Amino acid sequence: MLLRTAPFRTFDAFDQFFGGPAVRVAAPLDAYRDGDTFYVEIDLPGVDPATIDATVDRNVLTVRAERTSTQREGVRRVITERAAGTVTRRLVLGDTLDTDRLEASYDAGVLTLSIPVAEKARPRKIEINTSQRELANA
Repeated sequence: MLLRTAPFRTFDAFDQFFGGPAVRVAAPLDAYRDGDTFYVEIDLPGVDPATIDATVDRNVLTVRAERTSTQREGVRRVITERAAGTVTRRLVLGDTLDTDRLEASYDAGVLTLSIPVAEKARPRKIEINTSQRELANA
């Protein structure tokens, strides 16, 4: 149903060795199914909801958000772990999800996406026909 992608993750150590950022802007997520709805919850703390952009193109869900720096001028930072920048997550959604009815909400720093399971993927009862000859012999 879902494939998580994290391209360029192997370059983290390379960046750190050459003086790049030691902390990456991350957006951890949870995904689960409850009944006929699939949910994805993405942590986006400190993000202005107006900067969140979610799109679906050919079953690839892309979420982008901007986290701005709160650095004040004249202040010497001692620890910087809350990185600023663009956060991007991509998920490949299966054909069994109805992306036309995807809904999103943002509350307390968590983006929640609810994606209904497509009607064609839901379990259904199949009627079994019998011939009249079998009924007469019974």
